[in-house]
Amino acid sequence: MGLLVDGRWQDRWYDTKASGGRFLRKESAFRNWVTPDGAPGPSGEGGFKAEPGRYHLYVSLACPWAHRALIMRARKGLTEAIGLSVVHWHMGENGWTFEEGPGVIPDPIHHARFLHEVYTAAEPDYTGRVTVPVLWDKQRGTIVNNESAEIIRMLDHAFGGPGDHYPAALRPEIDGLNATIYDTVNNGVYKAGFATTQEAYEEAVRPLFETLDLLDWRLSSRRYLVGDGLTEADIRLFTTLVRFDAVYHGHFKCNLRQIAAYPALFPYLRDLYQSEGFGETCDFGHIKRHYYGSHRGVNPTGIVPLGPLQDLRAPHGREALGQGSG
Repeated sequence: MGLLVDGRWQDRWYDTKASGGRFLRKESAFRNWVTPDGAPGPSGEGGFKAEPGRYHLYVSLACPWAHRALIMRARKGLTEAIGLSVVHWHMGENGWTFEEGPGVIPDPIHHARFLHEVYTAAEPDYTGRVTVPVLWDKQRGTIVNNESAEIIRMLDHAFGGPGDHYPAALRPEIDGLNATIYDTVNNGVYKAGFATTQEAYEEAVRPLFETLDLLDWRLSSRRYLVGDGLTEADIRLFTTLVRFDAVYHGHFKCNLRQIAAYPALFPYLRDLYQSEGFGETCDFGHIKRHYYGSHRGVNPTGIVPLGPLQDLRAPHGREALGQGSG
């Protein structure tokens, strides 16, 4: 793990000393939007019109934030319209790379060896973390956006395609749930895993499991988090849940309970895994080898555990659940 400083790569881990051992995630730097007509989106400048073949997506199969974009790209039928590159699972001294390996898809635009070269192609003096996903505009030769929450909304609404995962009538409820889930679950596992003091670790783990308990109760009477259909809130939660027992429970010490122990959350996870765009974009080889092999400060030996054994294709029995009263 490292970062760019004035366009130069530095192999530097997160500095938690100034924050009392707490992991603090920086905001994404590129915040333009692809829109149907190229008009400006909620942030950034205009000029990014939704056109097939114009955009390219850089992802990691290990990363839950990038996984959101992969799911939405698949569900919206955009696999032919938006190109794809996949980095190697191991993040070492050079950050994300395009080293050869199963599942890796090289960069056809820059022929980059390292993902940070894509960032400096957009902004030669860029300073900041080099993260995935990245949405690249081949026409203007720059990064459109590297914030997963915004990229999935662009993919959902800019290009057309089936379904609406952020319906107008449900947006306030979706936004409220997203905010809680992001803080305590999506980012909460990282706040626990990268904490360097006992206090910071416990500050993260307790709210994490309080939220999981509430979500389990909510999902005991409804099939999806909001409304009667699958929304972006489900996608955003899924990418953390599917990694939880395999990685976060042990590697990040989020071990009060496993997702498999929850009476509603575990069937819900299986339900989503079996839905279009979800299971086929999961790669547990990349996921486990990345976390256990890349975070040597957390797992010095780099040993990758064989378990857990889970059948996410087993019947989930949630078809009869409606909206409920959650």
